[in-house]
Amino acid sequence: MALALSLGQRGQGTCWPNPAVGCVIVRDGRIVGRGWTQPGGRPHGETQALAQAGDAARGATAYVSLEPCSHHGQTPPCAEALIKAGMSRVVSAIEDSDPRVAGQGFAMLREAGVEVTTGVLAEQAAHDHAGFFLKTEQGRPFVTLKLASSFDGRIATSTGHSQWITGPKARRAVHAMRARHDAVMVGAGTARADDPSLTVRDLGIEAQPVRVVVSRHLDIPLMGQLARTAAEIPVWLCHGPTPDVERARAWEGLGARLIPCALQDHHIDAADLLQQLGQAGLTRVFCEGGSALAASLLVDDLVDELVGFSAGLTIGAEGLPAIGSLGLDKLDAAPRFDLIEYRAIGPDVLHRWARALR
Repeated sequence: MALALSLGQRGQGTCWPNPAVGCVIVRDGRIVGRGWTQPGGRPHGETQALAQAGDAARGATAYVSLEPCSHHGQTPPCAEALIKAGMSRVVSAIEDSDPRVAGQGFAMLREAGVEVTTGVLAEQAAHDHAGFFLKTEQGRPFVTLKLASSFDGRIATSTGHSQWITGPKARRAVHAMRARHDAVMVGAGTARADDPSLTVRDLGIEAQPVRVVVSRHLDIPLMGQLARTAAEIPVWLCHGPTPDVERARAWEGLGARLIPCALQDHHIDAADLLQQLGQAGLTRVFCEGGSALAASLLVDDLVDELVGFSAGLTIGAEGLPAIGSLGLDKLDAAPRFDLIEYRAIGPDVLHRWARALR
């Protein structure tokens, strides 16, 4: 099952809106088939593993990181495929939360005489599939908020200079993280100040994440890197209900997708923003700021994981803070996260925090 989960992770960032599922088929103590959900969501991991196993699948055991699907979509049900292949046993990590499945895949297998074991490495599977589960249960994607800051929590000097606070090893790690998310998201201020490409580079990755920019007024440079590459790599612009008509037409002409969002206190409503992204199929979003967008997500309790890169330099109070105003009076109201990892990465420190259990 650990191998199946590892294989499933290979599909993260490329198979949305489908879950990234891994499958390992074992017969007589030997692995005869392996697979994971392919780019675009098809073929499914089970289909890939069965094709590799061929006739050796008969009488074998399949280890699957998520309950095999039981409904007809663009492909036949994986539960049905496992039955037709003659599997004697299916071991699954966790039940699918999609209402179209939700235990029906297991029931289909059992009715066909296939032995079913569930709950193996379920905690790890729940983490790996958290984005898919959130989309099916709450309508929004999993959100990772990444911030690279100085020791004193600043992301730029008072003049906006920010390149580079962290070193090349940290920046390479960020690219690897981008690759495992469906989309990279920034606020309009970051897009204007940094002119970012928001792509995965130097890792041999072909499938790029969607680039999402949150801009109420669509006031993003039409000559920047995002505009120049919008026809080749998806750019989604999340804007207010009444954007500038000329800017909207210009961005659409460049190939960008425009997504209207509701407002809250004259700013893009973070909850509605994520609902719109969930409806568009995204399951995992990697937010890289800026400070106002980070604050809005935290205030609305929409951040599932924090990733921080801290550098050994200080900028001072005049620098731009990593997170904007949260309007807190008491510490009890502050968003809390649990530390799950920390390590040195070059001259910097990486620390990861998960949503605290309440």
